[in-house]
Amino acid sequence: MERENSTVVTEFILAGLTQSQNIQLLVFALVLIFYLIILPGNFLIILTITSDPGLTAPLYFFLGNLAFLDASYSFIVAPRMLVDFLSEKKVISYRGCITQLFFLHFLGGGEMLLLIVMAFDRYIAICRPLHYSTVMNPRTCYALLLAQWLGGFVHSIIQVALILCLPFCGPNQLDNFFCDVPQVIKLACTDTFLVELLMVFNSGLLTLLCFLGLLASYAVILCHVSGSASEGKSKALSTCTTHVIIILLMFGPAIFIYTRPFTALSADKVVSFFHTVIFPLMNPVIYTLRNQEVKASMRRMLSQQMVC
Repeated sequence: MERENSTVVTEFILAGLTQSQNIQLLVFALVLIFYLIILPGNFLIILTITSDPGLTAPLYFFLGNLAFLDASYSFIVAPRMLVDFLSEKKVISYRGCITQLFFLHFLGGGEMLLLIVMAFDRYIAICRPLHYSTVMNPRTCYALLLAQWLGGFVHSIIQVALILCLPFCGPNQLDNFFCDVPQVIKLACTDTFLVELLMVFNSGLLTLLCFLGLLASYAVILCHVSGSASEGKSKALSTCTTHVIIILLMFGPAIFIYTRPFTALSADKVVSFFHTVIFPLMNPVIYTLRNQEVKASMRRMLSQQMVC
């Protein structure tokens, strides 16, 4: 009888990033400027890699996919957040919330696996250079890419399936500016202890293990590079350093959000903001600024366009 009288939640009210109108306008202006400058840069990276015959190595193939993933990821949260900054009432439907959550973890999980693939590529290139062309052939690259997308889908569908099993009968206010697992679970009208443990295992523990594995693999690569006297030593060090920076930017906030029990902290929104809006747009740009071949190819392409 109590179940029959309960109200089924059809929408969620987002609390937003901050309640201060002045801070909202400031963040809106900064994010919009950042978005309009960096996002076209990501598409320029994709265009450069796909159009330049000299950038056919697996490293650039995966870099193009990273730029595509991050550009797609930036469309999940940032546009709606910008619209909500100008709205008095920030509402998202239940289906819209589940959809946002799915793509957030689908692309986020896929990027995590792509960074593992890129680490494997660098290991073979630096530690087993004679076997590189044999191991990292086009067929292997496409198989790894398919596995990355499939892994991201499986990771995300588990998250969504666990959420869909929960009853939501009120309240319906999410203490965030987008839909994510920790905040949505807290609104369920049932004991969520077991679900939270499963979520921490699927997101938090998996993220932490991948992070530690990646750091260990790059430590091995850097030790190998430091002990060698090859001409490409500085280039290898630069590439690996860039990869480590991206790993820290990608995994640091994710570990903070998902590896602990779902209790709210004052820093959650700020960490989520950088994790979902700022860092995804920056990752490919950081790679490009430290890669001489891609920068040279961009200059050639832009100069050709100016001549035309």
